[in-house]
Amino acid sequence: MGRKSSKAKPLIELEIESIGFEGISIARLDGKVYFVENGIPGDKVIAQVYKKKKKHAIARIHKIIEPSPNRQEAKCQHFNDCGGCKWQHLPYSEQLKWKSKNVKDSMERLGHLYDLSYAPILSSPLEYHYRNKMEFSFSAMRWLSEDEITKEGDINDKSFALGLHAAGNFAKAIDVKFCHIQPEIGNQILEIIRNKTKTLGLSAHNAFENKGFLRNLVIRTGTDPSEVMVILITRLPETQIEKEFAANFWKELPDSHNYEAIHAVNNTPNPRQIDSYSILNGKGYIRSEILDINFQVSPFTFFQTNTSQLDSFIGAAIKEAKINKSDTVWDLYCGTGSISLPMAKYANKVIGVELVEESIQFARENTTLNQIENAEFHTCDLHTKTLPTLLHELDKPDIIVTDPPRAGMHPNLVEHMLELTPRRIVYVSCNPATQARDLTLLAEKYEITKIIPVDLFPHTYHIESIATLELKV
Repeated sequence: MGRKSSKAKPLIELEIESIGFEGISIARLDGKVYFVENGIPGDKVIAQVYKKKKKHAIARIHKIIEPSPNRQEAKCQHFNDCGGCKWQHLPYSEQLKWKSKNVKDSMERLGHLYDLSYAPILSSPLEYHYRNKMEFSFSAMRWLSEDEITKEGDINDKSFALGLHAAGNFAKAIDVKFCHIQPEIGNQILEIIRNKTKTLGLSAHNAFENKGFLRNLVIRTGTDPSEVMVILITRLPETQIEKEFAANFWKELPDSHNYEAIHAVNNTPNPRQIDSYSILNGKGYIRSEILDINFQVSPFTFFQTNTSQLDSFIGAAIKEAKINKSDTVWDLYCGTGSISLPMAKYANKVIGVELVEESIQFARENTTLNQIENAEFHTCDLHTKTLPTLLHELDKPDIIVTDPPRAGMHPNLVEHMLELTPRRIVYVSCNPATQARDLTLLAEKYEITKIIPVDLFPHTYHIESIATLELKV
């Protein structure tokens, strides 16, 4: 007996009601919840269900019967494929509305924290061209759009792409022609490097076979738009053509900008690994500014990516800290000191703690650069199961500012903060879900007095949140 033919995925008519966690749209029918990709509230659609669970199903839009009044055409030609700006079809005012709601929903549904005070969301001054860092991937497997797949005839250039990954696919890359969230110079660099590498016949990375010379292209810009850092990441050059391109790629770029040119090597299967890097041109850093404090940003240290929003964002966190001249302030997960150093002008002493040694090195250099004498920085892993000895040796804090990664804080660190009982905690988060979890633990001794949503990432579902906690009397 032959194999039975597989059934076509079922189609169902739905009306999108809301947008939930991580930007997925939600519809309900006959007591069941449907998570629908790329829908916005008010859309009436025919959706194709491709995954069923007991209480919910996951679907894609097959056809829009009646678009939402708020639906707009996305600017980007790669919108339907790219895993980046998934909200370009939603007006910015609506994005802000749903981001604010998602922060509140996280506090209530995940943290069971009700009746909190929420400030109006801080919107980004720029909706487009706001990112000061973009990382593009070379791939030996180009992502094909639906139009390319369905049209007749052969498809050219399937074995080379320079761009961004499609949603949920880390092996293939979209050959991005223009990215609307990076500065214009970034798009010029992208096109020049793409054309040159293809002309030279250089091989792109194959994620399945872990081979191919070209791996990534990172473009960073400073507060001064004329300063641009371009980082080419490759496997170790072997041929003469590879060696010459790795050493001289930056000479192909427009001469209207000052370039910090870096060549980095990654010979491992790990896409995040950097084995070594060399400075080909410039000082090896670019300059950024927050609240009149100057920062030197090195090739691989973290720095917030929306330059236009940083003064408002960092300023709000510092204002909530209400620092006195006699206060000792801890800044946990301090990075290069983007919050620590602006805070130092208000405090007696600021102590920054961070895992990444290179970030601490630059934080110390930025302290010297700005002639700040009341800030010190320490390298320490705040996510260890046993509390680091260092935290017992530091001066006891009057105030703690914490800005952890998406995973939030380790329970041991939360417990130590509860033992220290600083009079105020300001919790800055890029993930309201884990922030809500940690705030629930801190609520044992602290009252949550305010939540401020901050948008650093227009056209994405990502949202920052500043929570202020006061020690209960």
